[in-house]
Amino acid sequence: MKRTSSVVFFSLVFISFCLVATTNSEEIKKEECFFLSSLHHTAKGMAYWYDKANGGLETISGVPYSNLGCQNCHISSCDACHKIEEEGKPSYSAKAARNQEVCLRCHKREASIMQIDKAENTPDVHFGRGMQCMDCHSEKDVHGDGTEYNSMKQRGVLGAKCENCHESVRASASHTIHRDKLDCESCHVRQVVSCSNCHFETLLKEGKRVAVPLSGWVFLMNYEGKVTSANMQTFVVPGNKTFLMFAPQNSHSITKEGRKCRECHATEIVNQVQKGKLSLTWLENGVVKQAKGVIPVVDGVTYDFVYQNYQNGKWVPIENPQVPVLHYAGFGTPLSKEQLKKLAMPMGKK
Repeated sequence: MKRTSSVVFFSLVFISFCLVATTNSEEIKKEECFFLSSLHHTAKGMAYWYDKANGGLETISGVPYSNLGCQNCHISSCDACHKIEEEGKPSYSAKAARNQEVCLRCHKREASIMQIDKAENTPDVHFGRGMQCMDCHSEKDVHGDGTEYNSMKQRGVLGAKCENCHESVRASASHTIHRDKLDCESCHVRQVVSCSNCHFETLLKEGKRVAVPLSGWVFLMNYEGKVTSANMQTFVVPGNKTFLMFAPQNSHSITKEGRKCRECHATEIVNQVQKGKLSLTWLENGVVKQAKGVIPVVDGVTYDFVYQNYQNGKWVPIENPQVPVLHYAGFGTPLSKEQLKKLAMPMGKK
């Protein structure tokens, strides 16, 4: 996506001006600098979905978000992305902020999926062609628009979408059938990286995040009237309490060709979901194994996981963990029984 250098320059100058310390150490007001209302600065998304008022993890942890230290994960000033040194002196650069490595310093999940895809020799179709984050994301996506949003999944937060570049799609049976029902991501996202067993006690006591990373699957949920790609996250809280969250996610693991019908329809996974129970992780000889492929998220289904405690640097399975509290985040909702019924029907060529 091309943008004029003047737009970038004046945007940068304005944001930089906002964050320069004022005389008498006066605090800059949000209405005087729209970046201070952006999600990059407020990091409000995690707090919003953690909140017990929204059915988040606080419902079983009992610990306010302000006590976790997570709120420190935000961009406090332009320096984080734009600061460079020229001839030993600090300076600001729009070009530096467009460097993908700057984005990946904080967006660890995307860095992980890029490493996985590279190791499997299946790079994201865009990254494989040398594209970088800012080829799709605009300055508005980064700096905000002056509105203090609760989540990046709210309408209007992100301008990046497939249709910005792909104004038309190749005529095919799949596109004809799915056009008004499925987002591009539901067929073109290869996989997502999930955090399983996020250990709350370690976060609370040591300020350290530990979890079991999983990939090789993608979940399906409803979001803004269409089926889209999604992810999951499980948590372990003292007292053998567990928490399971599903949320829409556009993983940057995009394929040029969409999935074949048989990868979603009438699969063994769909069959298990129809029966009301699906094992997503289990232990084999002490090693965590997982389901692979496309996984529909449907209300009323039991999704089984191995829940473990993190003790002395090792994962120890929990005996008789409590039934997890289920949470749908990111404004996502589960697929309906009717949608599951359609997934159970064989489609296309074998």
